[in-house]
Amino acid sequence: MRSNGTMRTRRRRRPLAALTGLVVTAGLVLTGTVTAPGAQAATARATAATAASAPAASAPHATASLTAADPVGPRQGDFLSAFLYSVAKPTALPIGANDWSCKPGRAHPRPVVLVHGTFENRYANWAALSPTLKDAGYCVFALNYGGAQGPVLATGDIAKSAGQLAAFVDRVRAATGADKVDLVGYSQGGMMPRYYIKNLGGAAKTGRLVAFVPPNHGTSLLGLGLLARLIPGVDVVVGAACPACEQQVVGSRFLKELNAGGETDPAVDYTVITTWYDEVVTPYSSAFLAPARNVTNETVQSHCLISPITHLNITYNRTATRLALNALDPAHAQRPTC
Repeated sequence: MRSNGTMRTRRRRRPLAALTGLVVTAGLVLTGTVTAPGAQAATARATAATAASAPAASAPHATASLTAADPVGPRQGDFLSAFLYSVAKPTALPIGANDWSCKPGRAHPRPVVLVHGTFENRYANWAALSPTLKDAGYCVFALNYGGAQGPVLATGDIAKSAGQLAAFVDRVRAATGADKVDLVGYSQGGMMPRYYIKNLGGAAKTGRLVAFVPPNHGTSLLGLGLLARLIPGVDVVVGAACPACEQQVVGSRFLKELNAGGETDPAVDYTVITTWYDEVVTPYSSAFLAPARNVTNETVQSHCLISPITHLNITYNRTATRLALNALDPAHAQRPTC
């Protein structure tokens, strides 16, 4: 049984964590809304520049994340530190990512592709996990997608973002010689690859999808997303400024079509890792995929009851990281610790 002290600690931390998450999320939303107008033109300029400078192996929909001159940022211990670093260096790579000469070894034959979340970027989400995976012997790759240049990305139409992921995966496979990759995604980046798997041929090219806090069944954002739909015109404004935002609200046409006819493909293994205190994907259980032999749904608190980890920092959490490592290499799984 939980002690009274543990219960009191949880009561204190949960409102604070939720409030902090909502404040940061609201700030990111406002940033995204400000930068979204003109995104198509900016994306076109970035794509054209990339096409001129990228190797011939680059596939259609290549983004600025494919250039060789991107700076490598330091390992970070939390999301906010990583995001602030990316504001100054929006094309930064996390340590270990995008070594195009890397060849997978026998222990880890599939490269790992990291897929970031909405209003974020590859460095902000993966500044801790990327070097951890590299140290464990994986070939690691990370893309920026779904938006204009800058640190605030993944705001564009999710189907188009999945096309960018498809092109990136093909480039990784060509460079490494691997038949398949493993995908590790955060938030939208944990759900968007399901579109790639279902509609863009990704099932034949993907071994595993490990998803941190994905909005697989949408989010009410503590009711704010649903409330916006009750105010005439708000959903139209949100959809224009950030198509991916509207597509992730519970009940959206995009999610209905994505989940229709079955949520998973039998050729792929799926792992969902979430937290009781998710302040963005609400309720947290909407992250879970329908039960199947190839689906594992996890919560951090099932392994570390006292963990107050929230949506924004879950990729920097030790317990969640161990769950992801176990999902990628179940033959060498280790017991998660707090």
